[in-house]
Amino acid sequence: MNRKEDFVPINSISLLSANNEASSDDLSSTEQVEQTQIKVATFNLFNYLAPPDAFYDFDRIYSAEQWQKKENWIASYLQKHQPDIIGFQEVFSIEALEILVKKQGYEYFAVVDKPTVIDDFIHRDPVVALASKFPITEVAAVSVDKELAVQLGLTETFNFSRQVVRATVELPHLGLCDCYVVHFKSKRASWQGEVDKLSSLEGNVLSQFKAQVAGGWASSIQRGSEATLLMMQMIERRAKKGNAMMLMGDFNNPLKDGILAHLVTPNMLFNNDQNQQRLVKFYTLRDAWDLYEANHQANKQMTGDANQEVEADKLLTRGATHYFGQSSSVLDYILLSSEFDAAEQSSYFEVSDYINTDKHLINPSFDVDGESTDHAVVSINLTLRK
Repeated sequence: MNRKEDFVPINSISLLSANNEASSDDLSSTEQVEQTQIKVATFNLFNYLAPPDAFYDFDRIYSAEQWQKKENWIASYLQKHQPDIIGFQEVFSIEALEILVKKQGYEYFAVVDKPTVIDDFIHRDPVVALASKFPITEVAAVSVDKELAVQLGLTETFNFSRQVVRATVELPHLGLCDCYVVHFKSKRASWQGEVDKLSSLEGNVLSQFKAQVAGGWASSIQRGSEATLLMMQMIERRAKKGNAMMLMGDFNNPLKDGILAHLVTPNMLFNNDQNQQRLVKFYTLRDAWDLYEANHQANKQMTGDANQEVEADKLLTRGATHYFGQSSSVLDYILLSSEFDAAEQSSYFEVSDYINTDKHLINPSFDVDGESTDHAVVSINLTLRK
């Protein structure tokens, strides 16, 4: 069901947990072989910054009590759902997060950037990170192909608004998998209109409104360009290494509305050559929800119980991951390569469950959820195919 519930090269821009050597607490090779399920999650932490530092403005500081409540909420989620791999967004306090997840059994931790610090305590530009119970064999920041960026009409200085993490994780049965964590540019306008005290009220309003419209589109261009340039690098990496792929994170945009739809392009247009189309499938990504839904339908047909089908279909509705005013949308995704697509004969795993943890958004308890996050936490179960 779609359940709604509460070699490691390290360069100058790559930081990796210093304790990545196998320990007695790590999964042994025998245990990994016996493990038939892998759980993956994407988690926007929402201003994860330990006091007494401030996020964005000098007075936005968690009290000790608020911070402990936030730490407890994150730990509680990890204890309950126990994902094996988890991609984080909005990380300010890198060391604090690494300590927290290590206590929960995540021996491997990867991050490739640092937030910006102003006046020694005001933090901006949070980063993304990845924690794993499986060994991480390589960590890198994904670079932008500057030549391609120029061909797309961008400048040579174009870069990701938040640096993308690529961590190569050694999965049971499958082997190496390149896990990418992203936080694409938000919909917030790239600039704001300025108020001229000498202008009329109407002139000032129109100036700000035009800046909002133009700035919003500039953000869309940034977001869509980030996705395109990342996808090109993922394809290049796939061609060279052949590793499986996962892309997870806060996309800040519904996946299929046009700006980001190319991330899940299924085939080549106007090409009837089946061999070429099969080759392209090796490089395409699938939305984990779509794979879960297809798997659900296939299992439903096998059971043949009409009553169960009706009840199951009632529950098979994708939950929103973010709410703004009266509107809601799905902004958080996990995308997978063909190794996780049960429709592919060469696949190793199938998406057997999709969990949208959103109780803290739709039915919160302040004592528990008061310092949680403004996004749902999306997780999936991957089950080894027989």
